[in-house]
Amino acid sequence: MNPETKEIAESFGCPYTLFEEGSDSMQVEWAWQVALRSGKKKGFCPAILVPDRYADEWLAEGGRKEPERERILAACGDNGREILMGTSEPNGRTGLDDVLEMLDLIGEETRGDALHHFSGFRGEYMDSRATGADTLLLELPVRHPWEVIAYLPMAGWHCSGSEKLITICKYWYERYGAFPAVFTYDTIEFYAPRRLNGVDSLEAAKEHCAFCQELLEDLETGKLSELAAGLEHSDVWYFWWMQ
Repeated sequence: MNPETKEIAESFGCPYTLFEEGSDSMQVEWAWQVALRSGKKKGFCPAILVPDRYADEWLAEGGRKEPERERILAACGDNGREILMGTSEPNGRTGLDDVLEMLDLIGEETRGDALHHFSGFRGEYMDSRATGADTLLLELPVRHPWEVIAYLPMAGWHCSGSEKLITICKYWYERYGAFPAVFTYDTIEFYAPRRLNGVDSLEAAKEHCAFCQELLEDLETGKLSELAAGLEHSDVWYFWWMQ
């Protein structure tokens, strides 16, 4: 373990496992699943962190000291959807609905790529079986999955403030059962074992687009319906932000 990675790992003050660069990426994913089950009994939530050259900077900016974490957690609300979509009109429409229709981005696609494995810690190619950098599996001392954001503020997220992000993660956990799981300086991945949990796929896709507009750039058609079709069968959600 290089000194920088060790310093970052130990700064969290919790047990951790290091997977050195070149490790089997499926082993990392399996270890997270094991830790998820174990954490429910032992009172922690696991998170995968890729401590690349930007990690120390964005973690320091977000604040990892106890008073700051407590402030972030205390500010967590129950308005995650409102943060994502903006204030809804009486008819249920939002400003995003109007924008998507105006730009002709809804579409009628019935096929989309489904995601089943984490990829944020993989090598240069998304299908790589080896980790592209040293990767940490942290056992963070929180009981609720969304509370890991108090330790891992997401620097790449387009809206300022960990308070908003933690509120969105709480909403997604309560609505979909989605766990924030993998963090780098410009990506975040969720594990959603119940997939959309009965929610309309287009409605869920609108939330994902509001959270991360860059998702549309990854689509073959550029239509929200393609994202919705993929989400119907995905148990991993992947978000990335352009720096």
